[in-house]
Amino acid sequence: MAILSLRRRRSTAISVAAIAGATAVGVCLAVGGASAGTVSGPLYRDPSSAVVRWVAANPGDSRAAVIRDKIASQPQARWFANFNPSTVQSEVSGFVGAANAAQQIPVLAVYEITNRDCGGASAGGAPDLNQYQTWVSNFARGLGNQTVMIILETDSLALLTCLNSGEISARNQAITTATRTIKSANPNAKVYLDGGHSTWNSAGETANRLRAAGVQYADGFFTNVSNFNSTSGEANFGRSVISALNGMGISGKRQVIDTSRNGGASGDWCGDDNTDRRIGQYPTTNTGDSNIDGYLWVKPPGEADGCRYTAGSFQPDLAYSLANGAPNPPTTAPPTTVPPTTAPPTTAPPTTAPPTTTPPNTSPPAGDGCYASVAVNQWAGGFTASVTVTAGKSDINGWTVTIALPGGTAVTGTWNAQASGTSGTIGFTNVSYNGRVLGRQSTNFGFQGTGTGPGATATCAAS
Repeated sequence: MAILSLRRRRSTAISVAAIAGATAVGVCLAVGGASAGTVSGPLYRDPSSAVVRWVAANPGDSRAAVIRDKIASQPQARWFANFNPSTVQSEVSGFVGAANAAQQIPVLAVYEITNRDCGGASAGGAPDLNQYQTWVSNFARGLGNQTVMIILETDSLALLTCLNSGEISARNQAITTATRTIKSANPNAKVYLDGGHSTWNSAGETANRLRAAGVQYADGFFTNVSNFNSTSGEANFGRSVISALNGMGISGKRQVIDTSRNGGASGDWCGDDNTDRRIGQYPTTNTGDSNIDGYLWVKPPGEADGCRYTAGSFQPDLAYSLANGAPNPPTTAPPTTVPPTTAPPTTAPPTTAPPTTTPPNTSPPAGDGCYASVAVNQWAGGFTASVTVTAGKSDINGWTVTIALPGGTAVTGTWNAQASGTSGTIGFTNVSYNGRVLGRQSTNFGFQGTGTGPGATATCAAS
């Protein structure tokens, strides 16, 4: 659609591989200390990014000093966008390990969802959603246990025009499962889902899509990776999305904003030929806004959108256009909030907070067969339920999960399973692609409905 293409910019489609021996640039980083969001600390500057490598290889280029000082000096996201299930764990571990050693927070952009970019300039991704989950599981194993920020699947929720309703449901479940897989592997991981941008879908529609994709399990959402809208406009949009999520009973979610190229004109989706844009606010977790966890450079400045150049390729003329005339980065980031003057409380806070609900037992059965656990997100008048099916010590080739729903509850949609009914006691049976589950491994399905969601109790029978 012409209107859509004018409102949207496609995202990068390559992962920058680490290159040993790249020369680092000795410029102070623009990072924050105290933060008004939930993330605090300096962001990691990758010493082997494409822009750093270009600067090191082209010291005599007339553009090099500007690109070095205003772009290569800054922390940017590392994109993981190659389908490489056998090597992705070691690549992630190396990148995160270097950030941990520097005592800085790495930003990782995951871009591997099946049918990404609806076949556009950044087409690709995992061959199917089962292989996607394998890739994500391997990705998650490399994350360590310190704070990391994950930008999960740019455009995956804002751009759905090429998917039918069944494919949308399957994608939502895949993103939900990916989020939970990452959080399970590293509880300190901050995971953000695709919120599009302020001139794409409405805040209410964005909130609906985030809810369907499991934002309740994530830390929030990201915006502006696929456009150049102003930071203030994105922040206002983010507040509206958060308000809509709160109205659905999903609270505590926060936004991150891509400011890598929003320092000038907005408008057409492709940045390859636009010379009116500049880099925006320098990356920091010190946002001074309790709704915003970070201003990040997710889309690396200087990497192409796929119009004039190959999507994701670094182009020095694009980088120079963005950096030339832009402000210099601050050598320090002053705090944006004044510390309180009140004395600390005289009573000691409790060392642990008691859980408000009893978590289900997620241990797989000791013998054969299967086990099912249910996690429910409830809001006024409705719910979504995510069900994890785990095989026992032996492989299974099919499963049926039986769940009893409270009176007055009705199922309105199911993904990754077939339901025997819509109310009362319902049997959910595997579909063709997720019936086989290896021993001690898991698969997921979900459903949504009106009324009160089920409890954590479910029975699983292997076929």
